[in-house]
Amino acid sequence: MGGFVFQDGEKVVFIGDSITDCGRRGEHAPYGNGYVKFAIDLITARYPERKIIYFNEGIGGNTILDLRNRWETDVIAHNPDWVSVKVGINDLHRTLRGDETAVPPDRYERLYRECLSMTREKTKAKLILIDPFYLSTDTDSGSFESQVLKLIPEYLEVVGKLAAEFEAVHVRTHEIFQRQLRYRPRDYFCPEPVHPYPSGHMVIALSLLEALGF
Repeated sequence: MGGFVFQDGEKVVFIGDSITDCGRRGEHAPYGNGYVKFAIDLITARYPERKIIYFNEGIGGNTILDLRNRWETDVIAHNPDWVSVKVGINDLHRTLRGDETAVPPDRYERLYRECLSMTREKTKAKLILIDPFYLSTDTDSGSFESQVLKLIPEYLEVVGKLAAEFEAVHVRTHEIFQRQLRYRPRDYFCPEPVHPYPSGHMVIALSLLEALGF
């Protein structure tokens, strides 16, 4: 990949759950105060001449089923040049808890593929798939955290498979955070395993931008 891929005049849609949302529908409109805003600010600082149009369509609590239900209005309608997706941890949590809205890995794959196929059919957008992540190293205790860590590889496998299938940029945030946890405790990045502090959002933003040739 030669140089940063977002070009002048392009439209970029970010879609996902609370980690993408980050208050973008309220106090921190329109981009939120998380990795989306950090990435936009870094891009603007380095490439002030590029007038890139951004849309944050994250909604807290969403699963891939929720994204599928609003894909037409919140993604396709923008006619984007790029679509960045980060979803999966709510799907996993609800599956472990036996919730009626659970999205186990096989359903996650089917619905995710439907979203990406629709994007390919109705737009010329290139795709960015950001892995769901979980900031924990608790693999042996039988706790809920250890159960998440045992199941998350199945969701990560789906994202990797779809990234290859759709020739998407793949941002391996779970792997990146696990590497970070070798050097610093979780509470440097996150009060609990899912919702990062600004320091954690910066890790996501930087990982995303590096994958895009920033």
